[in-house]
Amino acid sequence: MSDLFKQYKNLRDKVDIQSNKLEKQHSRHMACQMGCDLCCMDYSIFPVEFYSIREALKTKDLKLDLSSVNKAGTCVFLKDHKCTIYDERPIICRTHGLPLLFMNDEDNWELSACELNFTEFDFSDFTNENTFPQDRFNSELFMTNKTFLQNFDEKEFGEFDLIPIKNLIDEIKSE
Repeated sequence: MSDLFKQYKNLRDKVDIQSNKLEKQHSRHMACQMGCDLCCMDYSIFPVEFYSIREALKTKDLKLDLSSVNKAGTCVFLKDHKCTIYDERPIICRTHGLPLLFMNDEDNWELSACELNFTEFDFSDFTNENTFPQDRFNSELFMTNKTFLQNFDEKEFGEFDLIPIKNLIDEIKSE
């Protein structure tokens, strides 16, 4: 099954390279650090990410403490303000805190960044070179998922289907 995830992992590596570059570039404006979990939400992700994470977690001795209750809407893998699946986290989680450039519903470019970051930064100084091109990577993720679904036999999904990340808990427990 690992061949099914090769394209996704290559994309994830590209996202990490871009994210790391931007984190260094904006380090003095970034408040993100271990323990900050403002962005750790109960996301839904494409099947390629879901099943890639599931496969990786199968090989780890992940001790999930399901007895502690998170705030509603918070990621189930957040424990004591730390991500328990950090190395395998989805792409959306790899870009948290960065200045994200994307096309909004009105076909205008929009910039988004964590409210804790860039508090003393002139937003007119953001350029294509110092922002994360979210649409480009999301498009590549969509196409990667589409390819994955053409070769995935375990379940059937449509190309726009998303799976709540919290459903990984049931998948891991049933192993």
